[in-house]
Amino acid sequence: MITLYAWPTPNGHKISILLEELGLDYEVVAIDINQGDQFEEEFLTISPNNRIPAIVDHVPPDGGDPVPVFETGAIMIYLAEKGGRFLPETNDIRARKTVMEWLMWQMGGLGPMAGQAHHFRQAMGGEEVPYGIQRYSKEVRRLYGVMDRQLAACEWLAGADYSIADMACWPWARPSRRQGVDKADFPNVKRWFDAMSARPAVQAGMELLAEHRGNKTLTDDARNLLFGRGQLERD
Repeated sequence: MITLYAWPTPNGHKISILLEELGLDYEVVAIDINQGDQFEEEFLTISPNNRIPAIVDHVPPDGGDPVPVFETGAIMIYLAEKGGRFLPETNDIRARKTVMEWLMWQMGGLGPMAGQAHHFRQAMGGEEVPYGIQRYSKEVRRLYGVMDRQLAACEWLAGADYSIADMACWPWARPSRRQGVDKADFPNVKRWFDAMSARPAVQAGMELLAEHRGNKTLTDDARNLLFGRGQLERD
């Protein structure tokens, strides 16, 4: 059994999609990041960076005590190796390194830049910062171009096989309009996105805490928690 500590965000959906694809048994504990649940001591023992998602594997492969894992890349690698799918084995060095490249590309590029574009375009609470909007909107479009060129040559991001790299990127491409991107401008991304959208496990993974996805309005307190002021007050 896996316990998934999450909230319905792109990073949370990366893990729920993978768990569904692997068919692993899991339960979900909601960590309401708008209310500051991520700062609770119990959660910090699992995720010391006070970020969702995190997991606890109660039946680890070594047969020992439960294993906590934080950071989405580490979680995806751990689960793929546990399930024996979606990440080539270490002896297939070329295929494995390509999956790892695109996984790290999402973690270091697409996710952070798409998040910043969304932040400056929609999450500033009425405060407009033209430089931030321009800077991150241009960068995220560049990254979609990188992805589009890769997908012009390959069915999936890391080549011929569907992998954790695709699962990591898809939730971040889903809200592209909030990032200033129309997927129709990137036809290979659009083809890939639609193919993933049709997968039953992706659809099931997107049901993660769906009941909490309706409220898009942030209070001042929630904004402080999410965008740094609340964190500073706790340091």
